[in-house]
Amino acid sequence: MHPGQPGPGAQPWDSLLDTEAAVALTRDLVRLRTVNAEGAEAVERPAAELVSELFTRFGWEHTVTEVAPGRPSVVAVLDGGGGPGPTLMFEGHTDVVTEGDPRDWSVDPYGAEIHDGRMYGRGTADMKSGLAAMIHGVRALQLAGPFPGRIVLGVLADEEGMMLGAKAFAASPLAAEVDGVVVCEPEGYEVCTSARGGIRLRLDLTGVMAHGAMPQEGRNPVAAGARIVERLAEVQQWAVARYGTHPHAGSVTVTPTVLLGGDPDQLNVIPAHGVVGVDVRTVPGTDHAELIARIRESAREAAAESGVDVVQTVVDDRPAIEIAEDHPLVTGLVAAHTRVHGAPPAFGAVPGTTDGTVLTRDAGLPTVVYGPGGKWIAHQKDEYVEVREIGEYARVYAAAAHHFLTSAAARPAATTPGGTV
Repeated sequence: MHPGQPGPGAQPWDSLLDTEAAVALTRDLVRLRTVNAEGAEAVERPAAELVSELFTRFGWEHTVTEVAPGRPSVVAVLDGGGGPGPTLMFEGHTDVVTEGDPRDWSVDPYGAEIHDGRMYGRGTADMKSGLAAMIHGVRALQLAGPFPGRIVLGVLADEEGMMLGAKAFAASPLAAEVDGVVVCEPEGYEVCTSARGGIRLRLDLTGVMAHGAMPQEGRNPVAAGARIVERLAEVQQWAVARYGTHPHAGSVTVTPTVLLGGDPDQLNVIPAHGVVGVDVRTVPGTDHAELIARIRESAREAAAESGVDVVQTVVDDRPAIEIAEDHPLVTGLVAAHTRVHGAPPAFGAVPGTTDGTVLTRDAGLPTVVYGPGGKWIAHQKDEYVEVREIGEYARVYAAAAHHFLTSAAARPAATTPGGTV
């Protein structure tokens, strides 16, 4: 028996799962170039239209809402028809990052070609296969008969940018009714109960312009930027000692990503301005305010050695999140994975942030991340997903939903939205 195929313990929805349709939906989505590019007139619209048409054929009530011009999210609500119960959400996004230079790829980045059991293309792993698996997994569960409670399918916009779709959903009345969210991002068979936080900082440096032959007359932001980069390494060491090492998420990283200053055509001029960009990744338990303040003070001290002023701007601040391994959302997913694969999954952490970060932060929703595709393949050239995984994950999603909804409905007390995280 191939992993993920129905076996002796098969459930009714296994025979009703249209694996070929799930693979075809992945292919059709990948062939739509939904790149999250600044200034684009439309990003997710073609994919949203495709998903909306499919939901209509299934008879699923859904809404299509633009969170920004040309940036629609599609949200369906499916009543199980089996009486009262909790509300479970499956979530994914339709935007992708750029393919870069197509010449770097060995295949068409949007061809969705299948070679040796792998489908290649931008978005195959991150995360159009996850969308297809969650949609067809829920469809199979619906066809298998009534179940208690409801399922929400969130096909959201702008995950690769500022997560506008997740922010809009978190602010909606429906979010308050959701009891748990499975985010279908690629994690290589791991059940990710934690996700690292992210802080993006911009340090604007202001010095005094001068002739390169007379540096004593200027205050050099380039020299200040170099000193700041050195100090950031010290801040990282402090943060690791301060916040420790998480068993899955690792430790805090403080990474300089931008160092700007001066004009290559004016090598004899000390510039007046410079910029240092910083990408910070945190772990559960990190005090973001404390860490941001530490970076600001370290940058100020380093720049002062060159007589340069610094203004720090927090461009984005997303917390590290975590859900207990014994939360019903997690135990249901673990039980489903074990039933499909014959062995329990490993626990892990999302190395970056997902829409789940925003759903937890802004709406208090318990979130767990689990989806097809390798954890490290996202955003790379020749991105791919193993075709067999699409059906495997669809089966796990159906089983996880059934386990979570029926187990919670059988308990005396209803599940409380925004449970332990």
